[in-house]
Amino acid sequence: MVEESGIRKVFEEARGVQDPINLCLGQPDFPVPDAIKNAAIDAIRHDQNGYSSNRGLDPLIAALADHLAWDLGWNVSKTPKPGSGQASVIVTSGTSGALVTAAMCLLDPGDEIIFADPYFVLYPPLAQMTGAKAVLCDTYPDFKLTAARVAPLITPRTKIVLLNSPGNPTGVVMSTKECRDLAALCKEKGILLISDEIYDEFAFSESVTQPAAGDPNVLRCPSPARIEHGTSSGEQENILVIRGFGKTYGVTGWRLGYCAGPSWLIDRMVKLQMHLYICAPTPFQMGAIQALRTPLGAFVDDYQKRRDLVCETFRPYTEVPTPGGAFYAFVKVPEKLKMTATQFKDLAKSKRVLIVPSSAFGRRDTHFRISFAAPRQTLESGLKILAELMK
Repeated sequence: MVEESGIRKVFEEARGVQDPINLCLGQPDFPVPDAIKNAAIDAIRHDQNGYSSNRGLDPLIAALADHLAWDLGWNVSKTPKPGSGQASVIVTSGTSGALVTAAMCLLDPGDEIIFADPYFVLYPPLAQMTGAKAVLCDTYPDFKLTAARVAPLITPRTKIVLLNSPGNPTGVVMSTKECRDLAALCKEKGILLISDEIYDEFAFSESVTQPAAGDPNVLRCPSPARIEHGTSSGEQENILVIRGFGKTYGVTGWRLGYCAGPSWLIDRMVKLQMHLYICAPTPFQMGAIQALRTPLGAFVDDYQKRRDLVCETFRPYTEVPTPGGAFYAFVKVPEKLKMTATQFKDLAKSKRVLIVPSSAFGRRDTHFRISFAAPRQTLESGLKILAELMK
């Protein structure tokens, strides 16, 4: 049976808390840029309110193909043909829709999917919904899904290795070498690597280290799918890249994601999406085209300052790995408190602060996740209370 999300459980438990200081939801607090909103509004006003094709609107498919060619060096077909051997792209109902659809296309009962512990809360249900087995890879204390950690877990039933970088709940970012090594391992073993890059645009300055395939002067967040500048070989047949718009541009309610990968898999996903979701919301797809043209530097810089505040607040009392991206910190409950993370969560709730214990993200109950995607005043108030509890 699929369990409820531990994040939502905390949120629901706190409904009775008066004036809660909510640091549990990954919901960006910045306003959606006007150009993106206006593109969606114009689409609605010009009656672009019906179904799109199951794959997505042609103009958005073309824009994504151009973006992936520049960013990853992929040859993505704008007019895909079955069996062409080219990479293809599909617009999905959020990145969650991409993950669910991909899992249903790839996993049979008894197959195995490997992912990190701690993990994003959707990952175990991907196995539960398909009758597959979730194989958890312990990544404490640095929270990196390295090839050395994954290799001993691979069996003849392994179908997928699922990487999330920048990661949720930790914010940790894999290095370029770590990405390459994991991709090479999966290719050698004939296993599909799914790279969940929902926070790819939300990487902080020290983590933006890999040159874009189309411009070596532009640095990007490392991806196992990126082809090195000046080379012709890539990973289009071995990697499924999943990205989204909701977390990056503050449009989580629009439910827009996309993924690119081998055409045989994308074709299967298109057929399944016909029955599951039909298509992503059409007017919002027009907004997504504009989103690809919209810079986010100012927002990311502001979140990096919040990240620094979080680390400075907690480091006198406990361990917290520096988040290299996203907007989460994964904080260890000080051992001197002799409390589980769930107990600390309850203590924080008694002070009106909402956080999520690590038991919601894996097998340990030693850490808690906070989201610093909260108004600055709310974040500062919550951090002050949590620090006082740790003293």
